[in-house]
Amino acid sequence: MGELLLIRPRAEDIAGQPILRPLPSAKCRSVGPFVFFDHMLEQSYPAGSGMNINQHPHIGLSTLTYLFAGELQHKDSLGSDQLVQPGDVSWMTAGRAVAHVERTPAHLWQSGSRLHGLQVWLALPQAEEQGEPSYSHHPAASLPRSAAMGVQITLIAGTGFCLQSPVPMHSPTLYAELKLQAGASLLIPAEHRERALYLIAGEAQLDGNELPLRGLAVLPAGEELLLSACGECHLALIGGEPLGPRRMFWNFVASDAALLEQAKQNWASGDWPQVPGESARIELPRA
Repeated sequence: MGELLLIRPRAEDIAGQPILRPLPSAKCRSVGPFVFFDHMLEQSYPAGSGMNINQHPHIGLSTLTYLFAGELQHKDSLGSDQLVQPGDVSWMTAGRAVAHVERTPAHLWQSGSRLHGLQVWLALPQAEEQGEPSYSHHPAASLPRSAAMGVQITLIAGTGFCLQSPVPMHSPTLYAELKLQAGASLLIPAEHRERALYLIAGEAQLDGNELPLRGLAVLPAGEELLLSACGECHLALIGGEPLGPRRMFWNFVASDAALLEQAKQNWASGDWPQVPGESARIELPRA
């Protein structure tokens, strides 16, 4: 087996929600179309509290939210107002400009709640990065699954393991949730040029090499590798076709620095689509 590139995530805090973020990093800016990977660590919110991320903008990317526990309310400048539950896919494509809000739903503020999940950003192909924004919600029951020999696979997005997700991708993508029982194994195919594994919980090895807990292991290209569970384990597998270098500033992704500068100016001046019924917004950070 070729050498694994191991990335230790940095810890962040977003509106009181603890985050681990392995992508982007100095070692690796992207894996396939994935340019951003946030693990929202399991967090308990007492009654009267919750996560509240006010109105903020995006360009040039798609965001995908996938929860293991808890609920989030997604609202955007397209008029979407969607409750996102565990196992659902919340899929928003920013294109040239979109704004959205993510928060704990009101009924959970009253009762208390917990939250645990992943949010990733996928860069758009250059020809589509200034296209029309869109949003779609895909209930958990709509995602393809397989279960055999102690291995459960949920294909969140893209194609892999002879499965295809209904989430509308813009480029070849692999995004899967893997759950393995103790002693089970799974061959990770080489059908996608770039791939990486993130161990959410448990203990696992890849071709006999121990995977770091809550670390991102970027796999060598073109090799089939055997994932083995030392105990019950839970992982995310990402990958796909690389799209070429992307520039990032705050919530903006673009192939051209001029697009980032224009987005900064537009958001700062208020020349941006607004989320209906929302007035609070996150201001442009200083460079």
